[in-house]
This record gives sequence, C-alpha cells and structure tokens, in this order.
Amino acid sequence: MNPQIPTRDKKGYYVDPETGLKLKSVTTLLSQGCPKPGLIYWAGNTVAQTAIDNLPYLTKATLKKETRLEAYEWLRRAHTRKKNERGDIGTTVHKIIEAFILDTTLPEIHPEITGYIDQFLLCVKEFDIEFTASEMTVFNYAAGYAGTLDWMANIPGYGHVMGDTKTGKGVYAEAGMQMSAYRNAEMAWLRNGQKVPVPHTDTAVVLHLSENTYELIPVQTNNAVYEKFRTVIDMAEWMNETSKTVVGQKLTPITTHGKAA
Repeated sequence: MNPQIPTRDKKGYYVDPETGLKLKSVTTLLSQGCPKPGLIYWAGNTVAQTAIDNLPYLTKATLKKETRLEAYEWLRRAHTRKKNERGDIGTTVHKIIEAFILDTTLPEIHPEITGYIDQFLLCVKEFDIEFTASEMTVFNYAAGYAGTLDWMANIPGYGHVMGDTKTGKGVYAEAGMQMSAYRNAEMAWLRNGQKVPVPHTDTAVVLHLSENTYELIPVQTNNAVYEKFRTVIDMAEWMNETSKTVVGQKLTPITTHGKAA
C-alpha cells in the first residue's frame, strides 16, 4: 500500500500523514463502545467444550500442584486461542479476495481456506459482481474516525454496493454501524495517495462466507443506524477516558480543634 495512505496502528488509530491528525479506527470504536453480551456466553461455551474434549489431560494435570496452574492457564485461554484461529482465517481470506479484486499475485491458499475462496468465487459468478474498490481507507475528520472498508462493487439489480466480508459464525448488527460509518465518511484515500470524496453507494451488504456456503446479506446503514454509531463513539470515550475520572479517593475525616467533625 502507498505509504501516503495511513493504516491502523497498534493503538487503534489512523494518523493522517499530511496533518498528523489521529483518527480512531471504526472497528476499535465498536469494540470499545458497543456491548457484546453474546461474547461472554461464547467464551464460556468455548472453555466448557474445551474442558469436555480434554478431560483425560485435565484430570492428569490436576493431580500435581506444579501442573495444575499450567492446566488452568491453558483452559482459561481457550476462547482466545479460538478467536485467534478464526482471526487468522479471516485475515487470510481478506488478503486473497483483495488480490483477486486487484488482479495481483494471489497468496498461497492453504487447504483450510480453499472452501471459503470457492464460495467467494461462486458468489462473484452467480451475482455477476463487478468490483470497483478494495480495502479503501476512508475518514471523517469532523467525527474523528477512519476505517478501511472491504470492497465496493456493481451488482446487477442492486446498484453500486458497499460490501464487508465476514467469515465468523454469523452476521451481527454491528456490521450495520460499521458500514454506516464508512458510508458517512467524508473522504477516501486512493492507492496513489490522492484524497477524493467517498464514492456513492446505493446500499450495503455483508458477504458471509463459510467453507461450504455463502450468503449476501443486506444491512441497514441509514441515519438512525449512523446516529447509534455516534453514540458508540461517545461510549468509547467514556470507557477509555471519562470513566477513569469519576470515582475519587476515599474521604478522610476533617478534624475541628483536634476532634473529628
């Protein structure tokens, strides 16, 4: 990617190379400011399933004090390992799709990824998709955020569409807020580093890929959804900054003439 185009740093910011302005990542804002109660149950279920699947190991490990802590640490991180595995698959699929859209050299396609790519290609064929953009970085200076949308495309019967590719278990409502932020961005960086207005799109869809199926699912990105995203921005600020200043230090008695008041 052109070095003039900012990418998200480890702290979740895009930094404009011309102005030095820091813009919070859309996905970081959603992770910090949007409750995800389903993740709690998913994490618990993952740990429980891991325990059931590995009872002999856990039984043996807990017999000795020195291995008990090791087993505990391994088990409590089960959901993190699962999340990282899913993230690795998603990242690889995104890279392959980007290479396909840009007609560049495809990365190596491992066997566990083949099904996802086959379903992507089937979707492109059946919907006669003509891509117009891939991994486009967009920003909104006024609202203080930036992000990288997955793709834009012309789809017969549906117009010019903004798309997001998901490889997880399902499609969640946060996808609508994510793409409402992208559709309400002010400007975009082209690959040559030039800034242009964000291209108009008629609607937004999620391309949900699995090893055996694909679904092209529309999501709402209207003004009401965008306003909820603006609320998420406020909640992320609350979680990261304001909330840390609300609870003060414990009070101590104020004495008057040597006695407690």
